[in-house]
Amino acid sequence: MSKCGSSMTRNKQVGPRRLGAGMPLLGAVLAMLLSAAAVAQQKTLYVGMNGGDMARAFSQHVFPEFERAHNVRIVVEPGMSTEVLARAQADKDKPRLHLMFLDDGIMARAISMGLCAPLNEDPVLKELYPTALKKDRMAAGIDIGMTGLGYNTKVFAERGWAPPTSWMDLADPKYKGQVVVQSAASSTFGLHAFLMVNRILGGDDRNYEPGFAQWPATIGPNVREYIPDSARLADMVQADRAALFPWTPTAISRLKRRGVHVEYAQPREGAMILMVGECVVAGNSEPELSQKLALYLLSAQAQTKALEMGGHFPSNRNVLAPAGHADALQRFQGYMSNARIPNWDQINESRPAFNARWNREIGR
Repeated sequence: MSKCGSSMTRNKQVGPRRLGAGMPLLGAVLAMLLSAAAVAQQKTLYVGMNGGDMARAFSQHVFPEFERAHNVRIVVEPGMSTEVLARAQADKDKPRLHLMFLDDGIMARAISMGLCAPLNEDPVLKELYPTALKKDRMAAGIDIGMTGLGYNTKVFAERGWAPPTSWMDLADPKYKGQVVVQSAASSTFGLHAFLMVNRILGGDDRNYEPGFAQWPATIGPNVREYIPDSARLADMVQADRAALFPWTPTAISRLKRRGVHVEYAQPREGAMILMVGECVVAGNSEPELSQKLALYLLSAQAQTKALEMGGHFPSNRNVLAPAGHADALQRFQGYMSNARIPNWDQINESRPAFNARWNREIGR
């Protein structure tokens, strides 16, 4: 009896001790379940956009505030505009992307393909430059730039050359073998250069005959190389293999911060507007949240961060220059005073034929 009583006593004592020992484990399990539930509630938005510096600036400095406010994760799907467009077109019936950032010419094609949903009416749209909002609110610019002329300051100083002042400087014989041009068939920068030269020679965005007739004998002999895009251009400048080339003040500003000997020149005929726009992908899985993100990215708050951390010039007129960016913003506003706007509807009508002719007659 004594043994039995002793055993019962031990069992009574063991039970509570075991329960108490399990409490931390139970708490940990509950915490894990709550954490898993929170993760499950968090939604993910996919944004197709240029990689590199732009993706870093937005992922690290622009998106986080929206992510915190809406318990959402934003994932960048990087690629050039043509690649993002091809991805969206392939997934049209069941879109993976929620937002697309595209160069304005590619954006016009996306709209014509029915890949974009109109932006919701919102007061922020009235804060944009008029050129930034596409017809019927199908897209809006988030980064307004322009294509002008970049030049290698080291080569120019060594040769005693004054900075370029005109698009037609590309045809100056003293630059023979010193000009690099991006392919007009695959690069917006190269296309802009051709369009501006064509306009100066008497053509327009439907009639390319003046450009095709005169480019090969004027600018052509000066061109060291036609490159497919701008990926190699910085290396060519640093190796002094490129002295004069079409490029944007934004890209040149980034290179200058890295110590590359390069500068931007605004042609007297004007630069060609180059706008990176955003559109909400039609039929995506999170239309309401996608609209909120798109409108947030048009706000002065978001675009101030994009200017400060990525050098992206705002489409929102209410952006005030952060410290260290006042001069750059003032120069940008000056460039806008005579900027030229391409007619993308006309250009895209004949783009396949244009590309084939460029590759056949010029960019060989």
